[in-house]
Amino acid sequence: MGMGEKYTIARFTKDNGHFEVLVKPEKALQYRMGKILAITEALATETIFSDANKGTKVSEEALRKAFGTTEPLKVAETILKKGTIQLTTEQRRKMIENKRKQITAFIARQCVDPRTNLPHPPLRVEQAMEQIHYSIDTFKPVEEQAKEIIKLLRSVLPLKMEQVSIGVRIPPEYAAKAYGTIKGFGTIKREEWRGDGSWHGVLEMPAGLYGPFLEKIGEITKGRAEAKMLS
Repeated sequence: MGMGEKYTIARFTKDNGHFEVLVKPEKALQYRMGKILAITEALATETIFSDANKGTKVSEEALRKAFGTTEPLKVAETILKKGTIQLTTEQRRKMIENKRKQITAFIARQCVDPRTNLPHPPLRVEQAMEQIHYSIDTFKPVEEQAKEIIKLLRSVLPLKMEQVSIGVRIPPEYAAKAYGTIKGFGTIKREEWRGDGSWHGVLEMPAGLYGPFLEKIGEITKGRAEAKMLS
């Protein structure tokens, strides 16, 4: 494995100064996303450069002026959290693929086909996304990109985002067990625990989740739950 594959560069510009640090690609991204807390795990070196490729170091005076400290770990923390991380080709490919799957799942969950009021299968959404040639941003939030994509997809796929209200009744013997699952599907707008131990409530959820919700609740309660769409 060559040097370029082992390490990559994180860059940050401030007050016309250019600051770089060599990092381990995967660890740097994990640190940026809060998955690891120790910055030392992400760094290949604690040296702050103005040009890492040339090995040109930043003076302590320049560090103090830009960051108020000469402590390399504190400077590196700012570079990793606020700067840009140069991704390897394989890393970028993996991140785009993961983000694409998350966006596809979001759209399949949040939207329905207005002709049938049923969700589109994820594969159909994915195929439609290929037609619009949307450039996925690895760092932009899933929901933000999904909403942009939904607008573009409407030219090739009938879509509408819709929330539905579901009236639900769970028998006493399954109520406690089913409650966590119910909360996971949407927002409980109204609920009541009856004297017999049964649970009655109104749940708001994306229309695309209605089918999976019925299936899951039916499985937990052995088909004894009652659910109907109110809107």
